[in-house]
This record gives sequence, C-alpha cells and structure tokens, in this order.
Amino acid sequence: MKRVAFLLFVAGCFAPFAAAQEGEHVQVGVFADYLRLGQTDTNFGGVGARLGFQAYKQLKFEGEMSYDFDQAFTEGFTNTSTGSVTIRRSGMRILHGEFGPRLNIGRHRIQPFVTLKGGFIDFHLNNAPATLGTLFSSVDGLRRDNVNGVFYPGGGLQGHLGPLGMRLDIGDEMYFNHGTHNNLRISFGPTFRF
Repeated sequence: MKRVAFLLFVAGCFAPFAAAQEGEHVQVGVFADYLRLGQTDTNFGGVGARLGFQAYKQLKFEGEMSYDFDQAFTEGFTNTSTGSVTIRRSGMRILHGEFGPRLNIGRHRIQPFVTLKGGFIDFHLNNAPATLGTLFSSVDGLRRDNVNGVFYPGGGLQGHLGPLGMRLDIGDEMYFNHGTHNNLRISFGPTFRF
C-alpha cells in the first residue's frame, strides 16, 4: 500500500509537467528585417534570428538578434574658414539584439500577439563589404563601440500549420542616446516550433 501511495504521489508531482508538454515548447525562426531610422530618415534592411520558449500557457520569452546591411547616405561637411563643402558617402550598419516576453492572444491558427523587449542597438560606420566576417567582427566589437539601450513595444500576427509557420512583427524600436529616438521596425519570416 505504501508503494502505491508513493507512486500516486510521484505521478501527481509530475502531472503539471505532463500538461505543460502540450503545444509548443520552443520556437525558432529567421526573418527579414526593415528598420526606418527616424533620426536620419534612412531605411535599413537586414536579416535576423530569434529563439523563444514557453514560460506559461500563452506567455513566451524570446530573444532575437538582427544585422541590418550597409546603407549608404550622403553627408555634407562645410569648412567655415575656406567655405568649401565636402561630400562623401558613409556606410552605416546596425546590429540589434533584444529579449523579453511575448503574450499570445487567443489559441487559433492565426494568433495576434503583443511583446515588450529590451536590449541594445549598435551603429557601425564601415565601408567593408557585408560578409559573414564583418557580422562576427560587429558582434565582437560590441564592447568597444557605442552601444545604446533599446525598448521595443510591438505586436503582430503569427500563423502555423503544424510545426511550420509565418510571423509578422511591427513595433517602435526606441533607442536612448541624448533623448529617446523612435524608429519603425517590421520583421517577417518563417518559424519552426516543437
């Protein structure tokens, strides 16, 4: 009798974990990224990846990182002593990473969601070609460069058929550098959940 009671006790302890096993546990995705940098009115495009895990029913925690490719824009400099104007092209790349909760609204094939994330954004002025090596040097150089804090409130839609799905995010990626700078950010891409 004691063995049966012990087995029932152990089974009762693991029942919540068995119930949590229904649905998605981990979601992995890649995405195309669009960022409208408000301070310079410049459009950036890039790629990124995200990883999320289920914390409690409709609440997920996820982290993501994206790399926006070189966007050249023209800058003008005026020499006040000679009056000459020099114009050159500057290549700017952006690396951003964020982590935070995502709350799914409803349990349908197409789900709306809201999210609040915090993280960093790093701006690079670099004329080197956009390769995998320049991405790794950007990540490696985070501690040496100017990194700004980011707050990202957003939302979107995600749909799935079995483990495969698509996801659309839209939000305001606010970075803090001598005030708050608001930037429109949109990402879209496939997801895989298991």
